[in-house]
Amino acid sequence: MAAGSFPVTGNALADELISTNPFALLVGMLLDQQVPLEWAFGSPLRLRERLGGKLSPQVVAAMSPDEVEKLFRTKPALHRYPGSMAKRTHDLAVELIARYDGRAENLWDTASTGQELLDRLRALPGYGDEKAKILVAVLAKRFAVRPPGWEAACAPFSDDEPRSAADIDSPEAFERVKAWKRTMRQQGKSKQD
Repeated sequence: MAAGSFPVTGNALADELISTNPFALLVGMLLDQQVPLEWAFGSPLRLRERLGGKLSPQVVAAMSPDEVEKLFRTKPALHRYPGSMAKRTHDLAVELIARYDGRAENLWDTASTGQELLDRLRALPGYGDEKAKILVAVLAKRFAVRPPGWEAACAPFSDDEPRSAADIDSPEAFERVKAWKRTMRQQGKSKQD
């Protein structure tokens, strides 16, 4: 992962972790579901603290799913749904060891095209189509990971519209993304009325 900045948590240590630890970035994106971005991407730092300072696929996969769940449930919980997200995090760690030599960055460093990267991400536990597309865009926009065809693979998240985590490079950009999402929700509600 090329050096980059991903300031989405409001916590410099949490932002540094997801910007420098590929597994932390994958876990944060995994948790980005039905909780605020700050909570999702801040949780890898709390998980690392609960693991004694080391966050890696090897450490998480070596634990039982029940042990991981206990870490997720410890107050404050790491997610709104700590049980299911703990299982997905454990499954993600196991998958990275089985398919990518325990190195999250091998997912993108060895992808020859944007479509291959998207397909690899979609195959991960807890990653659907939209989450995978957003992560392709995050990698391209924030970390200069741009295999050929990445724009088409992650469209519409490859455009300049401030619509997702991929478009956050500053506190101001974070506010623009939140405003865009509010507008989309309001437009959706008015169409239903």
